[in-house]
Amino acid sequence: MLDKSGQKLTYVTSGCIKVPNGELSARLKTILDGLTEVIATCKPEQVALEKVFVNANPQTTLLLGQARGTAICAAVIHNLPVAEYTALQVKQAVVGNGHAKKEQVQEMVRRLLRLAGAPSPDAADALACAICHAHGGQGMGGLATTGYRMRRGRLV
Repeated sequence: MLDKSGQKLTYVTSGCIKVPNGELSARLKTILDGLTEVIATCKPEQVALEKVFVNANPQTTLLLGQARGTAICAAVIHNLPVAEYTALQVKQAVVGNGHAKKEQVQEMVRRLLRLAGAPSPDAADALACAICHAHGGQGMGGLATTGYRMRRGRLV
């Protein structure tokens, strides 16, 4: 989670919801309950998510889509606007290269947010999505994108 004041981004928090093995419905409830707790505690004003990519394994893609759907539901239940970005858009916004490696994303997130150490890969992905949203995304004072389209990860 980030705060934005003018062009300055400030790290607030990040974490990971641990999902137990078991039935899908129970696992999705764990995600919903965890995000509900985060929303109640941190009181975000907006939510940014990475769009699902097509994975080599269709089952993994389906499960990821269900988890994302649960995250979207958690946000809209609390009347929070949701913005979605592709991995290419996120990497372009944070690293300047839509095909950057995870380690590059982690390092740029660390630098941009002035963190003492590199965040975990999952935290870096989430924070990178928030940075993308803050710097020209669909909200947080970002650029108006109406009438533009994306080409190679850039607004044109």
